[in-house]
Amino acid sequence: MAFTETFTLKPQAPLDFALTCQVFSDGNPTVRNYLDGEFNQVLQINDTLVLIKAHHSGTTKNPCLTITLKSNLPLTTQTKQAAKDTLSYIFNLNFDLTPFYCEVQNDPIMHKITQHLCGFKFPTTATAFEGLVDAIVEQQISIKVARTIEERLAKRFGRKLKINNETYSAFPCAQALTDSSLSDIRECGLSQRKAEYIHNAAECITEGRLDLEAMKTNPDPAGIIRVLDELRGIGPWTAELTLLRGMQRWDILPADDFGIRRVISTYYYRGTPIKAADARETAKIWGKWQGLAAFYLILAEAKGITV
Repeated sequence: MAFTETFTLKPQAPLDFALTCQVFSDGNPTVRNYLDGEFNQVLQINDTLVLIKAHHSGTTKNPCLTITLKSNLPLTTQTKQAAKDTLSYIFNLNFDLTPFYCEVQNDPIMHKITQHLCGFKFPTTATAFEGLVDAIVEQQISIKVARTIEERLAKRFGRKLKINNETYSAFPCAQALTDSSLSDIRECGLSQRKAEYIHNAAECITEGRLDLEAMKTNPDPAGIIRVLDELRGIGPWTAELTLLRGMQRWDILPADDFGIRRVISTYYYRGTPIKAADARETAKIWGKWQGLAAFYLILAEAKGITV
């Protein structure tokens, strides 16, 4: 028996939900994907697995999301509120893009790109741990291959929710990966070293030596990077990407990322290869929105936007 609740959310405008969800358009429907205008993902809300479906029924300037929750357990008031909070966090529904757009008005290139992509809110991972694992997986491989591995991790180690004869998988928690063997983690398509890095990070969390969620409120990103850098296999790039995608630190620019350097080169250097220092220098004009601006460039390139 499935318990179902449907309600609406009024996000902070502007929001282009299709642009925001584009990154999930090739996703596995039993893990997380966006298809025919609807996003779906199973999340662990408190201790309850909930299938969340979100459909945009408004406009960019007047956004409205219709949300449906499904679970095999009764959906309590606390579970419903936690689901709303988690969904709001993932899609930055309460985040006002206006200050960012105002900041980049003095940059003709970025200003035009934000006009083309108005309402794009880059998604955040539901937990900082997921952001860290994703960053480790994505070290030195393509995003497409990395997404496949991340889905395998969910299907292999994540908790399962069966709804209407379909089995969905949530992203695995730290305990599940701590309890797994390195060989099992490797079977998802990871190298021995990456399996070790993920297992070690999960172990640090389950043993209480690392609290990634608490880091979200730490006002010192450089301090967070130093802590993460002490973990095995976690260098500055992985730490910065974790802060950006897992903790909503929009001021962090992973300048060592080849893809980010490439898009900055494409739009600001006519395709001439650049170094990390060049990327950081260019990004200064975006103020405290450097990381968010980089994601706008990545999407602009993917959509073939020229300025």
